[in-house]
Amino acid sequence: MSLQTLMHALGVLMESWSGLATLVILMTTLKLLVILLLKNTRVVSQQQRERFIQLPPGPPTLPIIGNMHQMIWNKQPAVFRWIHRLLREMNTDILCLRLGSTHVIVLACPEIACEVLQKNDEAFSSRPATFASGLFSFGYKGSSMSPHGEQWKKIRRVLTNEILAPSTEQKLHPIRKEEYDYLLRCIHNNSTNSSSTSNMNFVGVRQVAQHFCGNMIRRLVFGKRYFNDLPTSLTSGPGQDEVVHVAALFTAVNHLYSFCLSDYFPVLVGLDLEGHEMVAKDVMAILNRLHDPLIEERMHERSTTAEKGKSEKKEARDLLDVLVYLEDAEGKPLLSFQEIRAQIAEMMFAIVDNPSNVVEWALAEMMNRPEVLRKATDEIDTVVGKDRLVQESDIPRLNYLKSCIREAFRIHPYHPFNMPHVAIADITVAGYTIPKDSHVILSRTGLGRNPKVWIEPLEFRPERHLNTPNVRLNDPDLRFVSFSTGRRGCPGISLGTSVTMMLFARMLQGFTWTKPPGVSTISLEEGKGSLALAQPLVLQAEPRLAAHLYVSIK
Repeated sequence: MSLQTLMHALGVLMESWSGLATLVILMTTLKLLVILLLKNTRVVSQQQRERFIQLPPGPPTLPIIGNMHQMIWNKQPAVFRWIHRLLREMNTDILCLRLGSTHVIVLACPEIACEVLQKNDEAFSSRPATFASGLFSFGYKGSSMSPHGEQWKKIRRVLTNEILAPSTEQKLHPIRKEEYDYLLRCIHNNSTNSSSTSNMNFVGVRQVAQHFCGNMIRRLVFGKRYFNDLPTSLTSGPGQDEVVHVAALFTAVNHLYSFCLSDYFPVLVGLDLEGHEMVAKDVMAILNRLHDPLIEERMHERSTTAEKGKSEKKEARDLLDVLVYLEDAEGKPLLSFQEIRAQIAEMMFAIVDNPSNVVEWALAEMMNRPEVLRKATDEIDTVVGKDRLVQESDIPRLNYLKSCIREAFRIHPYHPFNMPHVAIADITVAGYTIPKDSHVILSRTGLGRNPKVWIEPLEFRPERHLNTPNVRLNDPDLRFVSFSTGRRGCPGISLGTSVTMMLFARMLQGFTWTKPPGVSTISLEEGKGSLALAQPLVLQAEPRLAAHLYVSIK
């Protein structure tokens, strides 16, 4: 249909309709149709170009929408299950989907993944602009979600040189140690002080692990576990704000890069056809309500100190201090309020999901493999003993425990894909052309469960990782993904390793874990719409250390 024909048709309609509302509707419709016509022209040109390049294999596409109709059809239970089914059905480790005018390239082969994130890392160093990523990053003021550019470089330098520097990590070690102690004491006191005999020693592993991560990141960032007044007893668990906070963080990470329709057709932003925008806005309203007063208070403190002329360098109490007190070459604050908000939100997103998920899955698998659980506790008893609590300094020698966590990361990642990389130019990968602006994503399950790479890939076998004197949680060969790599890689591998391993090690050292009465096997079924356990893990915990190590929190 030509634009002239379209205008004639609209003219006929306007002759028969009247009123201001009708005119507004018609003008909006005209705008949408013109945009679609222009997009159609671009897509036709793109399709003509694609005839002369070799894209990775993928399902047939339709004009303008590509594979969008298939994605919408397969939204339930989850888009990632449809994509992984395509990988299996087409017997390929590299897949090309076209969503609107955007090529989405899915990788499930370590060699190809290394070619993208190591050999050609610079060419895939950007991020896509989506509604959720723009909102969660306060207009791309942070590091992990920002497109390639000066803002990303600025905040990345702050992260690597200040926030995650070894000196900062060491300064904050006492805070982490307090949270490790609190974890142990909280589980012990809650289980042994249960008022109901029927609930004696029962522990919701998911709740404990998730709120440990929430407590940890709040302490590291804000210097406090609770947003408001302390509860009556610190062993009573998180308060209402803390529960809401952790839930909001998980909602955010679940909605980030979630194949929303408007991410590929930006003209649809604002219509909120999937309810995606409302959820994202609700999340940010919660985070802003809880975070902003603390940030504003600290920034006011800094400005007051500056007005009094105090020039001595302040010792950072937490990561918020680090961000607020950074100065540029002229002695002025380096980061704006928006930049601080963005980076704090991103740090929160980064730590709540993976440690809690991988520890829950590891314990679930070990309940069905008692010999693995026995080997793990034997290693702790040998390396650490039972007269003191395991510490971060013990982690390098706990190779079997690290192997258990690696195996859980391999089989049971929290996210089906890593954060998308955007090609900043046309490039050839594995003999295929990856067009500029393509979104390239690594399938975490496609890599970790790949039968071409792993023998009996669905079997939980930590021993397969015991091939080095110092087992690490990340895999540089990308046979599975725990921490991302390259320019867009995770700069917090050391902190992430410490938090994950100490959560796991303290739970194993402090308690004997058993299945609830009447349960012979722990179900390892995944959720329909996620890779998390379908049913939160509930186990019985019996203290296995000397009583004085479980000092009650007053």
